[in-house]
Amino acid sequence: MKIFYTLQDFKPKQKTIVTIGTFDGVHVGHRIIIDKIIQNSKKENLESTILTFFPHPRMVLQNNSDIKLLNTIEEKIKLLENTGLQNLVIQTFNKSFSELSAEEFVSKILVKQLNIQKIIIGHDHRFGKNRTANIDDLIVFGKKYNFEVEQISAKELNDVAVSSTKIREAISNGNVTLANQYLGYPYSLSGTIIKGNQLGRTIGFPTANLNIDKDYKLIPKNGVYIVRSFIKNKFFNGIMNIGFRPTLKGETLSIETHFLDFDSNLYNETVTILVLERLRDEQKFDSLQLLKFQIENDKRIALDYFISI
Repeated sequence: MKIFYTLQDFKPKQKTIVTIGTFDGVHVGHRIIIDKIIQNSKKENLESTILTFFPHPRMVLQNNSDIKLLNTIEEKIKLLENTGLQNLVIQTFNKSFSELSAEEFVSKILVKQLNIQKIIIGHDHRFGKNRTANIDDLIVFGKKYNFEVEQISAKELNDVAVSSTKIREAISNGNVTLANQYLGYPYSLSGTIIKGNQLGRTIGFPTANLNIDKDYKLIPKNGVYIVRSFIKNKFFNGIMNIGFRPTLKGETLSIETHFLDFDSNLYNETVTILVLERLRDEQKFDSLQLLKFQIENDKRIALDYFISI
């Protein structure tokens, strides 16, 4: 897959088949559209192309938006690389870009920059300044500028019953099992391992402390989770606590993972943690000994989980 960080850099050698969207999560609903793009590109000898935007339009157009995203831009790229897509164009979304009228967007972006032959889009897609144009307008523009418009029906998408909003809600509520079902893969957190206070080591449960430097990345609800991570070319299983460590009187949010079968120095390593299942809420214990008993119990449940899958 070729990646272009501005529309101006994209100079296709042949006509393209395009879809447009933020594709947050690259979930099973998104993949219906992406698969159609790729299948059509092979049949019709067109370059399969996605036009996506960063930052998310809501971050730019809504001053009070506190939207958190399922993917960082790096995670989205990695997910799309696995689809067979030929081209990914990541357009910076800013106020100036948002001012393009619907016809300017079609003529300047789709026709001139993307060299479009066909577009496949959801039935509810809206575009242009203030999102005033819809699929019917796009069909009219298609006839005027000589490109084909294929609509993904409401039924096709409703049969999947997935949206990025639903997935964000599930993760915010701690329901990662449902979120993973909607995504079609385990939700993940990526970041650098940093040095913590090392109190976990004193009670026999050393932890890797994950620092996520993208403040727009959605963090699951506080609690304890069963996780898996790919470290040094091998998968390692673990339990992860997200929260403020009330027993230890923590004051800042931490993401700490105790690996069940790995105990090496990971400081400054970049690690991706797959979040598989939620075990329980974070809770305050009256003593470190009670905390230790609970972690032992969490560990047993996690070991049983990995034996069963």
